[in-house]
Order: sequence, then C-alpha cells, then structure tokens
Amino acid sequence: MLKVRISEDVFECRRIWEKYWPLSHLFDFWDVRDCFQKAFRRPLRLLIAENHGETEGFLALSWIEETQCFGHFPGETWHGKTWLEQNRILARNSRALRSLIREIPDNTHIRYLTPESLLLKNGSPEVDETGYLFYPKRYDFSFSSYLNCFSGKSRKNIMKEISRLEAWGVDYRYNHRPDMENMFSMNREAYGENSFFNDPRFFNSFEKLMTWLWDNSLLRVTTVCLGGKVAAIDVGAVWNSTYTVLAGATNPEFPGVAKMINFHHMYWSCRNRIESVDFLCGDFGWKERFHLTPRPLYILKTNKLIHQDGEDKAPVYAAR
Repeated sequence: MLKVRISEDVFECRRIWEKYWPLSHLFDFWDVRDCFQKAFRRPLRLLIAENHGETEGFLALSWIEETQCFGHFPGETWHGKTWLEQNRILARNSRALRSLIREIPDNTHIRYLTPESLLLKNGSPEVDETGYLFYPKRYDFSFSSYLNCFSGKSRKNIMKEISRLEAWGVDYRYNHRPDMENMFSMNREAYGENSFFNDPRFFNSFEKLMTWLWDNSLLRVTTVCLGGKVAAIDVGAVWNSTYTVLAGATNPEFPGVAKMINFHHMYWSCRNRIESVDFLCGDFGWKERFHLTPRPLYILKTNKLIHQDGEDKAPVYAAR
C-alpha cells in the first residue's frame, strides 16, 4: 500500500536524494544544494512516498521563516524568492505524484519546477519564469552560422558595438581564481542592496559553491580585460556537456561588455562542441533578442487550489 511519511532528518534526505534523484543538471547534485543548506540552515520536511518499504517518490521542502512558507529544499532565498532551478517532485508514477501532492502542507510555494512534477488538469500550468539556452549543434557548432540568424541590420549593429570595445585592446583569461573575489566585489558595487551577494547567507552559499566546483574541476571563470582593465567576469560550470552561467559582473566604464562576454560564451561553446549553454531564468532584455531557446519552469502554491475531483480528492495545482 502506498503511504507518505514525513522525515526531518537531513541525513536520510541525502541518502534518498543521492540514490534516486536523476543527475541531468548542475543543480541536481546534492553537494551543490548542500552549499546553500549549510549557509541558510532551513528546517527540513521530507515527504517520502513508499510502497511496502520501497521509495516511490519524494519531495524535499524547507521552512522559510521570513516568508512563513515552505519552499523547495534547501530554501535558499534572495529578496524573498528561491534561486536554484530545476526543482522536482520526484515520483515513479502519477499515483505516487498524486499522493505526495496531497500531503504538501499549507503555505507552500515551490518555484522553478520541471514539467514532470505537475498534476495537470483543467488548463495550462502557471509559468514561474523562463530559462534560456543556447544549443550550438543547431548551428553546426559554428558561431558564424549563429550570427547569420540575425537580420543584416542587427548583425551590423552588433559587430559595430563589439568592434568599438575591441578597439580598447581585448584579452580573455580563464580560471584565474582571484577573479572570483573580484566578481563578488564588482557585482556588489554595481547593484548595491539588489546584488545577490548583499545577503551574507547567499554570499556564503555561493562561496561554498565556487569552492566545490573548483575542487571538482567544474568551475569556469571567464574574464574580459579591455585596455588592461577588468571589464567583465562571469563564473559558471561545465558538466555533462552543459555550460551553466551562474553569475557575473561588469565594469560600468565599458557599456556593452555584457553582450561581448555572452557572445564569447557562445563562441567558446561552439568551438568546444558543448551541447548547451544554460543562461538560467530571467530575460534581462537580451536573451530573446539573441535567439536563445526558452525553457519554462513552473510554480506550485498550495493556496492556489484549482480543482478536486473523484474519490481520490487529490488537489491539482497550478504550476509556475
């Protein structure tokens, strides 16, 4: 018989996570999420669907004190919203998924859910945010072919802007470890209280993440220097032939350098035959214009009950 039990044991959560959670994205690693858990230290509520002692699915929740709600583990927040993407309600089948959803506590707000985590009835799911990816293979791993997807006028304007920056004298460097600290400083200077790294907990989480990525040879730090000055720094990770761009900062002395470094990521991925470049969620006014491929992620709120039907009485939620 399928039953859902609750555990608050982080060690059990890790054991189950590492045994069953599919590794398809950087954020699927327990160790990545544990970097944030160690900094935020949110209380855990693990829902485990079991059938005769066999795990059929689970959902890892964290209690977020500031907003008085449960979010997906590890409950890391910036400006009151969680940041890690590719969250899941992991279930072997729809019956297990329905059982888990039935047991989700009140005041739950789960962001960035993958589509298979949803019970869908009566309409479309609610989109949370849209992630954007670049697929080099679609352009035969040719950056020139990618540029040809722009109109002639747009392409001319882009190259004019890049040429203006290159006139300073451009130099790229990679994996220069001190540039990580420089990126944090530049980001805080540029965005002030709106910087991800203005929150000490988020900053500590990210420092732990950068260290873990470095120690596991996954970290990629890209620095653009113009006229001998640091103009832009991005930090990311390459795993499973996906390059995930995690965070960055630019020098306000060089307007347009963000476009330059993003093009460089795409050029590098084509040259190295990377399967995809994940620029994560948020358009910021450029991702759609740069012909990136959208990937919606969804939201689930227990106070957004849409429908109950049949004897099962399991709620069906909108997703964001």
